[in-house]
Amino acid sequence: MANGSRPRIGLALGAGVARGWAHIGVIRELGRMGIRPDVVAGTSVGALVGGVHLAGRLDALESWALGLTRRKIVGYLDLRLRRSGGLIGGSRLTAEMRAHLGDMAIHELPAPFAAIATDLVTGHEVWLRDGTLVDAMRASFSLPGIFPPVLRDGRWIVDGALVNPVPVSACRALGAELVIGINLNADILGKARKPGSAVPTAAGFDLLSLLDDSPGAAPPGMLDSLSRRVFSRDYDGPSLFGVMVSSLGIVLDRITRSRLAGDPPDVLIAPRIGHLGLLEFDRAAEAIAEGEAAVRRSATEISDALCVFAASGRPRTTVPINGSGR
Repeated sequence: MANGSRPRIGLALGAGVARGWAHIGVIRELGRMGIRPDVVAGTSVGALVGGVHLAGRLDALESWALGLTRRKIVGYLDLRLRRSGGLIGGSRLTAEMRAHLGDMAIHELPAPFAAIATDLVTGHEVWLRDGTLVDAMRASFSLPGIFPPVLRDGRWIVDGALVNPVPVSACRALGAELVIGINLNADILGKARKPGSAVPTAAGFDLLSLLDDSPGAAPPGMLDSLSRRVFSRDYDGPSLFGVMVSSLGIVLDRITRSRLAGDPPDVLIAPRIGHLGLLEFDRAAEAIAEGEAAVRRSATEISDALCVFAASGRPRTTVPINGSGR
């Protein structure tokens, strides 16, 4: 690639809730290798990180993530059980995103971007490529039962992880020739590295205890008998919340395996973060570091893929190695 030509690179950022901070490390380490994606597609938290990156606000997101504590997380959760399609309202998180991104539109981004979502009624895969960036990202991470669905263009939209957890196909459709996929669900057995009970706390910590100790974190009546039955665990098995979340995790793992088998990326990066709990957003430093390490482990494979595509003779985009195409 001495002539400066390289394939058009797509980055497919997968779903994974709190594990999604690993995407920050992946993007950072790829940048150190001189690789800037020409196309980005993200599902759920992958849409969040990918969209913020293209908006030029990744530093702000990283700083915010590194400053999170468990009490701050509870404050952002906006928990609710009544008149809502999810346990978490999402309004506080959305307000935080708008504070940093405003009403930036997807078409204003410097590279093609798609946030992957799911039509709740038909089950169809939905690619959000227009409108406000914050609204698209919010729709993409509407994990069923956790966040309420979003009404968009007359359709109820939920998390894209239900249909395409690592959106390789979207990257290819947007013009990527070489796709790097990031799978945050490859390390499901990593949960075994978590010490203690054979049934780990789904959130990664005792959510109910933290709510009890955080005045004002939950709305009046939140900690009533029903909500306690949802979050508490008064026997050796999982709570209702734990059963729901763990089941979703298994389903997403199997969907990911199936989609990647049928449409594999050219390079697959799999951070070892299966031991992180659903809501352990306060472990951002650990997740980011593992994202960087996962890229370093795949450095030879990435370099080989770049060389193969450059030598293949197929039509390529001619841009500087650090550039970004549209």
